[in-house]
Amino acid sequence: MKKAIITILLAAVVVLQAFGANQTVPRRKPLTANVGIVGVGLDTYWKQFDGLRGVMMDKLAAFDKKVKTNGVKTFDFGLVDNAVEARKALEKMKAADLDILFVDMVTYATSSTFMPIARELKVPVVLVALQPSEAMPYKKATTFIQLCNDDVCAVPEFTDVAIRMGNPVADVIIGKRTGDTRADAEIAKWCSVAKVLHDLRRARIGLMGHALENMYDMQADPTAVARTFGSHVALCEPDEILKHYLKDDPAAVEAMKKRILSFFDTPDPVSDPITTKLTDADLDTAARAAVALEKFAAERSLDGFAYYYEAMPDTQMRKLVTNFIVGNSLLTAAGFPMCGEFDIKNCIAMMIMDRLDIGGSFAEFHPVDFSRDTVLVGHDGPHHINIADGKPVLRSLKKYHGKPGSGAGVEFKIKEGPITILSIGVKADGSFKFVVAEGESTAGDVPPTGNTNTHGKFKPDVRSFLRNWCLEGPTHHFALGIGHHADEIKKVAKVLGIECVVVTDNK
Repeated sequence: MKKAIITILLAAVVVLQAFGANQTVPRRKPLTANVGIVGVGLDTYWKQFDGLRGVMMDKLAAFDKKVKTNGVKTFDFGLVDNAVEARKALEKMKAADLDILFVDMVTYATSSTFMPIARELKVPVVLVALQPSEAMPYKKATTFIQLCNDDVCAVPEFTDVAIRMGNPVADVIIGKRTGDTRADAEIAKWCSVAKVLHDLRRARIGLMGHALENMYDMQADPTAVARTFGSHVALCEPDEILKHYLKDDPAAVEAMKKRILSFFDTPDPVSDPITTKLTDADLDTAARAAVALEKFAAERSLDGFAYYYEAMPDTQMRKLVTNFIVGNSLLTAAGFPMCGEFDIKNCIAMMIMDRLDIGGSFAEFHPVDFSRDTVLVGHDGPHHINIADGKPVLRSLKKYHGKPGSGAGVEFKIKEGPITILSIGVKADGSFKFVVAEGESTAGDVPPTGNTNTHGKFKPDVRSFLRNWCLEGPTHHFALGIGHHADEIKKVAKVLGIECVVVTDNK
């Protein structure tokens, strides 16, 4: 009996430890998007075939229900079956502030029902032709049954008209109404893209300080950011955060300390002489900085923040601006991307990944492991701790390499399995470029230096991959997420009119 009780207690401890290891930071704002749905048909049919319109409406309602399962808000504009109704629907679409429109090709429709939408609606339009039957019952077929399954018939007519209107459709999804995992996955991808677009064009991204000295690849024009992504760049002053840091709020600081310690382990140092066990002083500074950051973000109504500022030595400002790492890791995991070294481009890359719900850590390439054919991928902060492999670690650092200051550093490995990386570079003409790769986060020891690191494996081999990556002209920073999601990122790039290169394609 005692052995049984001990076994149960040990199992409970394992479960509790696993729960602690997998604890995640809740989102500050839920993911969502405004998704329009309109069906198209031909009004002539309704007089010719009794009950046909009702069948089309049922198809449309079922599609709306299918889209809703992807965590988006849908706007049903009904069944458009002539040019007059198309114009009426268009005005409602414009008023709905859509992020994407699905056109459900429930049966054949003339392109006059689509022309106004193709010409004037400035959101991605995806044509969806999902046939209810696996195949026509040929020997017992009727014209009525054919019209119920004519989802693909008008697709080429619609795509042609969209091109002639100068506004090509974003995609065409062809498949079956039910039991089609491939079609369902494509719909889900576009809903994920819609969530990215929803937040990008509404985002207020704070920019504070200046680029780290001599990092020419960090520079980006805030006007170009607004033009390309729709995001407003709010220029911020360090004093806006300092005022909160200097304000005595012991209850908030103590609550933040408990929150930090619930998410992080604080082990003894291992091999790096600049690391120590987290000190009480560094924990206090990190907590005060985290409280100040959250109050500042709320005060300025920000959705992300890119910064770099050094301040004068031995000042409270220096202490504050060099101790954002813990707070910005908590914020990043909560869906508020924070990017050091003034890299607003990478802040946007991190936001794209976060809105795809795949993480989005601040990263760059570290030393190569030629024996494993991997490259260490990480940075000194900030990090998306929700994609950590186990509980992340805090270490006190006596110095930050390459930067002024000292304090708490965040260290963890990314979950093992598929990963995607995205860098946003700037071309000679000033336009942006997405550089993307898919790889694997693999097992292996990482240096206990108070920084994140994971062994990234990319095709065809590490040296060829790094060469191919570098030749595409990325910013040296990139966003790191879990899973293979280059396809969704390519869709985002296509909608935004950005060149996108997936380095690992066909390599």
